Amino acid sequence: MPFQFIDVEEAIAASGVRVVVVSGVPSPWGEAAKGILHVKDIEFQAVRLDYDSKRLAEWAGGRSAPVLFYEDERPRSGWTEILLLAERIAPQPSLIPENATDRATMFGFSHEILAEAGLCWSRRLQLVHAGLHGDGGFALPVAQYLSKKYGYRPDSEPEATRRVVALLGALAAQIRAQQAAGSDYFIGDSLTALDIYSATAMSLFVPLPPEQCEIHEKTRAVFELRNDETEAALDSVLIEHRDRIYEKHLELPLTL
Repeated sequence: MPFQFIDVEEAIAASGVRVVVVSGVPSPWGEAAKGILHVKDIEFQAVRLDYDSKRLAEWAGGRSAPVLFYEDERPRSGWTEILLLAERIAPQPSLIPENATDRATMFGFSHEILAEAGLCWSRRLQLVHAGLHGDGGFALPVAQYLSKKYGYRPDSEPEATRRVVALLGALAAQIRAQQAAGSDYFIGDSLTALDIYSATAMSLFVPLPPEQCEIHEKTRAVFELRNDETEAALDSVLIEHRDRIYEKHLELPLTL
């Protein structure tokens, strides 16, 4: 579903769903939030994050993007909060399995992708480390900012790489087991939020092609930087799954 960007004052005055997102880069958290709204056919407007806007910071309550606002309810910023609110606004199609075991599996894997010390968090620490040491990665000012946000320490990189490798392996094993059972999805035979989270997380390793994701060449080079361990762990099945999910369920090209 197409959406439009509006400024913060328009967003505050508006009704319905509004989402504050990082602009110019395919943030896994923001793209997942937009993807969930798209799949559920929930109309929304978006606000580009402006770190210098006191008005925006006040409205968002200091929360990190994405932040989802619905009518005059409290803002939601965590991935679980956003998903559960979207499920309430538009119960169908549900992106949470009904079966309790499948639900636990979905939330467990999703946590490992999006939560603190998860795949995306650890991947950003890898790129922070590279940026701080002049080995590619984020530009130095960005790396310095993110190092504080993500709790970077001089010895963070080995643990971050260990987590990235382990989680990429677990995700690949899950989707390969599902394919062996005849499914293209992580759980069961239909789309869940986990498919969206995995698909958007892959942008931190292999961005979508330029015609689908228009980002600065330097930004693309940052996300394409992979050490030997990460390269070996990045199973092509995860990128193939990403491409299928975008082709069948999500909106292309990305609007950043």
